[in-house]
Amino acid sequence: MKKALLIILAVFLCGCSQKTVQNETEVQEQEAPAGEPAPTVVYDVPVSIPGTLIDQNGYRTGAEKAVIFKGEELPDVFQVYNLETNELEYTGQLRSESSYGDGESTKIGYFTDLVEDGQYYIYSDEMGSSYSFRIQNDLYDDIFNKACKTYYLNRCGTNLTEELAGADAHLACHTAEAHLQEDPSRTLDVTGGWHLNSHADRDVVLGCNIAQNLLMAYEMNANALTDDTGIPESGNGIPDILDEIRYEIEWLMKMQDERSGGVYGSAVTVTDNTRDLMQAQVEVTPVTMEATIHFAMLLADFGYQYQSFDADFATACLKSADRAYSLYVKNENATESTHAFHAAAELYRATGSTTYEQVLTAFFNKTDFDTLFNEDEDVFLGSVTYISTSQKVNVSVCDNIMKLLMKKASSIASASKNSNFMVSSEDQTQILDDMRTITITDHIIYNYEYTTIIENHAHYLMGRNPQAVNYITDDTERTYLDTDEGTGIMNQPLLNAKFIFMLSVIKE
Repeated sequence: MKKALLIILAVFLCGCSQKTVQNETEVQEQEAPAGEPAPTVVYDVPVSIPGTLIDQNGYRTGAEKAVIFKGEELPDVFQVYNLETNELEYTGQLRSESSYGDGESTKIGYFTDLVEDGQYYIYSDEMGSSYSFRIQNDLYDDIFNKACKTYYLNRCGTNLTEELAGADAHLACHTAEAHLQEDPSRTLDVTGGWHLNSHADRDVVLGCNIAQNLLMAYEMNANALTDDTGIPESGNGIPDILDEIRYEIEWLMKMQDERSGGVYGSAVTVTDNTRDLMQAQVEVTPVTMEATIHFAMLLADFGYQYQSFDADFATACLKSADRAYSLYVKNENATESTHAFHAAAELYRATGSTTYEQVLTAFFNKTDFDTLFNEDEDVFLGSVTYISTSQKVNVSVCDNIMKLLMKKASSIASASKNSNFMVSSEDQTQILDDMRTITITDHIIYNYEYTTIIENHAHYLMGRNPQAVNYITDDTERTYLDTDEGTGIMNQPLLNAKFIFMLSVIKE
């Protein structure tokens, strides 16, 4: 029913004007002569997509506001109307035209001077109307809090109350001890952590990557992260995002083998369709070096940043990280492992030990270090950690890292300026990775231009893209639910963490 309503609404908004048409398959039975089965006819229903592209969630009151027109024949002038009164509020000129393939072009129009909070839509004679949007000063607060709360809603091993979780409320799940896959006679308590897929599995490497991105958001934009997002720990004087990360880390510490210091790979839910997924048995996969070194990276980072909130727990995290790292370097060549480089950077920042510094120096001396910085995520993030430490550092290495970082950020900024849609890439994952780079650079050397670039990428993800799709939330006029492009970003835990990091810059 929702899709049918969307089709009607899209046609109404676009009128008889220029629009992109996509086909949606519908099946309908036709009448047949008596005694014969009704034939089934499959046909395509055209869905009208506006060529006037906006962020369907809206724009901050004092921020830059832009609309992108895409089509074969584009207007020179556009109008912004108040949705409630239909009164004309703003008239703007469109800028120079750029080609976009298949005979289409794009133009950009700005309405930054419109600063009255409210609901609006954009109209032009040639293109008809856009989807509606709002102008609001605290525009991102609800979106940001919803993104942050997704991890609470995926907690394993605890009751989720209706008061805090709403329709996602449930009793504690997977509370029984789990069996080791390699030795079913052994059991472990691995309650806790986050469900990371539809099978309710919990994975160490993925969980560590998610938590590390959330930690970066806290480290670089702490003021954006509040203590009132509506989780059980809200109001305890600790930013909720750190409470959420700690919940995952307490599970991760259960996944560390007490004897060796190695870390089991994952806790997988064994489903056979005969029992409720939330009460199914859990198996623990074997220790892996990949899980072990990612564990070391995260717990060293968390132990460093959590000292002021709970020194005892932070110290326990650092000890666990060191044990995991020590096992890893006994089994792998640390000077050839970019994972080890990243973990060594976190441990060096936290402890200042020369043991870790030696691994860092070995990487800094590599002839292909600059290439690794640009192409390998662990070398990039470990290098950022290195220049952020208060420990003794090699000044010339720091200078080189800063030059590489600025060059990388400048390349992203340049690509964004030259894009039809004001973005560095049209791939969601690449967008979020690029904005992480810009956010890190902006934290070290503030640049108002970077903030605008980040916000333009948020606009792209929330509707100002060629398909006019909101990939973040599902409550606007055209969202990921209305396409075949899969799930939204908030439903993909790693992408959601990177989105939180990106949004933390522009939320305030």
